Amino acid sequence: MRSKSTTLTERQATSLSTCSSLIRLAAIGVVLLSVAAAFLYLGGWFSPRALTPARFVDAFERVDGIHSGFRRNHAKGVGVSGFFESNGQGTRLSKAVVFRTGRIPVIGRFSLSGGDPYVADAPDTVRGLGLLFRLPDGEEWRTAMVNLPVFPVKTPQAFYEFLFASQPDPQTNKPDPKKMGAFLAGHPETVQAFKIIQSRPVSSGFENSTYNSLIAFHFVDANGASVPVRWSMAPVQPFAAANPMASTQGNKNYLFDALIASIHQHALEWRLMITVGQPGDVTDDSNIPWPDGREQVDVGTLELDSIESDDASPARDINFDPAVLPAGMAPSDDPLLSARSAVYSQSFTRRAGEAKEPSAVTPSEVRK
Repeated sequence: MRSKSTTLTERQATSLSTCSSLIRLAAIGVVLLSVAAAFLYLGGWFSPRALTPARFVDAFERVDGIHSGFRRNHAKGVGVSGFFESNGQGTRLSKAVVFRTGRIPVIGRFSLSGGDPYVADAPDTVRGLGLLFRLPDGEEWRTAMVNLPVFPVKTPQAFYEFLFASQPDPQTNKPDPKKMGAFLAGHPETVQAFKIIQSRPVSSGFENSTYNSLIAFHFVDANGASVPVRWSMAPVQPFAAANPMASTQGNKNYLFDALIASIHQHALEWRLMITVGQPGDVTDDSNIPWPDGREQVDVGTLELDSIESDDASPARDINFDPAVLPAGMAPSDDPLLSARSAVYSQSFTRRAGEAKEPSAVTPSEVRK
């Protein structure tokens, strides 16, 4: 016959076991609820007026239309491939494998900003370079750079508003002065950014453009020390000024044609330059440049020797998400980084399920 104390102990154990099970179930429920909430948030269910990734991509579609199978921004482009030759100088800043001496295969894509894949090339259209570094340990480093010295806006909300303010009027094919004026009146930081952007010389093509990360990141070395950085791809090809009349001479693809011709003559090269920040340098605002004189470290050479149409290139199905980083690199607190990552993902999801329309730069053009 069991004693009262034994029975009480068993009841307590059963009660504790039941309580523990309920806690575990509750924890699982919270996780599932969080996952569900994330999907609902991304779909804009909780707050119809909230700026979600889906709403952001809707804005690109409203401004430039829906083009089946294409990116919602930087829709016009070509795929490239080659390698990155590290000189080993980056290892003092980061333990990332990509900076060890040696060669890493790279897949990339040159593009023009905007969601219209058939738009005519123009010298003042923002040029982009997306890269994916395939590291020997199975990691990847993805980066999406543009040929601007600073980003025009400082927050996702401002970028969303800027999209509509800069939408071309069907009658003039230029932004409505009233809408753009109202936007700039509320965003003096964009006015200052435009001054910086307009003061820099624009190169003649993709092959002699400098491409900048704009967003700050952190490099972490083998001892765990972290430093803020930004990076740039500086062309080895000599600078030549853009021809302001080139876009009026009848060739809608003149920038891409020049890139194709150049890369068929010889491999194109860029130096990967790491700019090292100092205490006090902003890391949460890519609208603000770092002061001149910051240390710059040449960590190696990017060489691109092959080019393909978007129709045939593996780059077409790559999401150049700048938040995909290997060990030794870490994101900063810039709100544009997480926003870009989420919007890129939403854009990729939409185009992945669509029929693919032919690229504006066809395979025959790329092979010529």
